[in-house]
Amino acid sequence: MSQLLAAEWERFTSWSHASGEHNARASQSLPLGVTSSFQHWEPYPISIASARGAWLTDVDGNRLLDLSMGFGAMLVGHLNPHVVERVTEALNHTGTLFVTPSPQATEMAERYQARFGLDMLRFTNSGTESLMYAIRCARAYTQRKAIIKIEGGYHGGYDALQVSVKPELADIGPADAPIPDVPFDVEAGTVHVVAYNDLDQLHRVLAEHGSDVAALVIEPVIENLSIVVPDEGYLAGVRAACDEHGVVLIFDEVKTGLTAGYAGAAQRLGVQPDLITLAKSIGGGLPLAAFGGKREVMQVVVDGRMAHFGTYNGNPLVMAAALAVDEVCTHEALEAAEAMNNRAMQAIDEIIRQYELPAHTVGFGVKGCVTWSASPVRNYRDYKATDFQLAELSWLWGVNRRVLTPPGLDEQWLVSLAHTDEDMAILVEDFRELAKALRQ
Repeated sequence: MSQLLAAEWERFTSWSHASGEHNARASQSLPLGVTSSFQHWEPYPISIASARGAWLTDVDGNRLLDLSMGFGAMLVGHLNPHVVERVTEALNHTGTLFVTPSPQATEMAERYQARFGLDMLRFTNSGTESLMYAIRCARAYTQRKAIIKIEGGYHGGYDALQVSVKPELADIGPADAPIPDVPFDVEAGTVHVVAYNDLDQLHRVLAEHGSDVAALVIEPVIENLSIVVPDEGYLAGVRAACDEHGVVLIFDEVKTGLTAGYAGAAQRLGVQPDLITLAKSIGGGLPLAAFGGKREVMQVVVDGRMAHFGTYNGNPLVMAAALAVDEVCTHEALEAAEAMNNRAMQAIDEIIRQYELPAHTVGFGVKGCVTWSASPVRNYRDYKATDFQLAELSWLWGVNRRVLTPPGLDEQWLVSLAHTDEDMAILVEDFRELAKALRQ
């Protein structure tokens, strides 16, 4: 396998010269030559010049099938015609920023009330903002400060949520009693860490610290460790534990949202949190996010216990994009994309069985992944036991065959409304060739 990996890295540099040159130039003005650190990989990332539908064109002129799709932000496809139409109308006739109330923001708030089952909500510009304000809402509501988060989970850049984001195993203690890992640059406050899919750990932490805990922040389905789904009854148990101790339950649906289905993961899984954060999939590629939920918790914004500000919140340009996405993401459209995803995963599962690979697929909504482990991954410690060398080879194999997925070795592909079965067949056949190469 090491020889295969070395050969693939050599192949990578043979067709991506302009990306290397662009990265060298960009590194003189942008740290690492990128606008978000996750975009960087060694020796350099692929630089994209344009995109349309499900396809990218890089600075070398290569066409690549996009299965990253902005981690969900491009759910409706690049330059979706309806999004372009709505946004162009706003640019030509409505405006880009009022910094006053507007009918456009009110209409979208009403639409999200109905779609996601929220009593009240506020718009923000990023998932990080939404999580930060959701936690501040919870603190104002409960008059408590501490929070609980899931070990290994990523929830954006807010300090309290930087604790134990993919930490080194040597730094976090035993699996049944995790020790929070706090980066030096972070002022986290009091953050307790528990394993996903482990109600016993949660009960122990709440029994000891529950009276000080404002909120539990959790992705209902973890999507920064490939895809980790909840055990049967786990989320209902989390809901009951939070209720018992008066803790605000926050579902981070920044990465699930519409990619999980028409009304998001909470309604699909049948567990209603107190607050939900949304971003990525709702904006059609424009910077849009939101937080909202139960009226009694959101009342802290109404009565001033928690102030929420933002010049660009709910601006008419992103509201136009949001309206287009809401109109395009019908039950039928999302179900068709999910069925396409399922067909691709079934084909890959058959290849895994045929070549007896130590892997399995996991899917949720329109997202899917290959997890390089013969047994299911239920939490961060399981994820750390997967085969990262195989994951790197699998990712790089796809990139070299012009199929772009996220570079983290633990992310997932996304089937957008712009993808076709023919597009997904490219992913499947590339995986088949990888399987053959591994068994030679």
